[in-house]
Amino acid sequence: MSEQHVPESQASASTGPFAIEARKLRRQFGSMVAVDELDLQVPAGCFLGFLGANGAGKSTTIKMLTGLLPPTSGASQILGHSMGPDALQAKRAIGVVPEDLAIHDRLTGQEYLTFVGRMYGLQGSVIKERSAELLAWMSLDTEPRKLIIDYSHGMQKKLALAAALIHDPQVLFLDEPFEGIDVIASGEIRALLGKLVARGVTIFLTTHVLEIVEKLCSHVAIIHKGKLVAHGPLEELKRGVETDTGSTQTLEEIFFELVEVDRSVAPALSWLS
Repeated sequence: MSEQHVPESQASASTGPFAIEARKLRRQFGSMVAVDELDLQVPAGCFLGFLGANGAGKSTTIKMLTGLLPPTSGASQILGHSMGPDALQAKRAIGVVPEDLAIHDRLTGQEYLTFVGRMYGLQGSVIKERSAELLAWMSLDTEPRKLIIDYSHGMQKKLALAAALIHDPQVLFLDEPFEGIDVIASGEIRALLGKLVARGVTIFLTTHVLEIVEKLCSHVAIIHKGKLVAHGPLEELKRGVETDTGSTQTLEEIFFELVEVDRSVAPALSWLS
């Protein structure tokens, strides 16, 4: 690969308002800086894949953007609402599937969705209709009296997604939503996310499965050691890192280059050498 630099921010083709904005966002835990002066703008209606190795700062960024964790410094906005003084308005517009699901597991699925719907101020009839549809769509309606604590991890993940969707959010944050999900459910969720984007919903997704990002996402941002190292439309990102032969690279190749991983030097196990 050539030494052509990939800029931290590339201009989006969208001229509309930004659904998500972060300005100099920083989070420090003691002496460790988890997220370092992150500037990020996500156009409304786009599907962003937020990539990084374990410990790069992905989940910390999502927690700050959704108001689950206060930043050490910097600010963020959702649809123009500050995740500070105006946090309640911002939170009304978002749905979140966090890394730590934190579901009330002594409830049934129906009871949990009813609780979430009431928290968002939905009418009882709306909650009843939407929760029934969501539970059926997620194949969680076959044992209505089953407590969440007895759900598998994949079932809990699907219920968390149902809870994130019940109030019809304009912005959806998904932290590793496909982890523990079977192949059939994964395909169904991908199709659902595609329909949401077609309706104008903005999706902010973290995943370690780069194939999912290439198939679903229109935009990509890559974070490395707390710093944003690339951001822009996926196709522009690929064109920005042409090889010496003029051909473009795969997202996996781009990712490894930007996070400075030399795959030619693989660690060896002494008893296998």
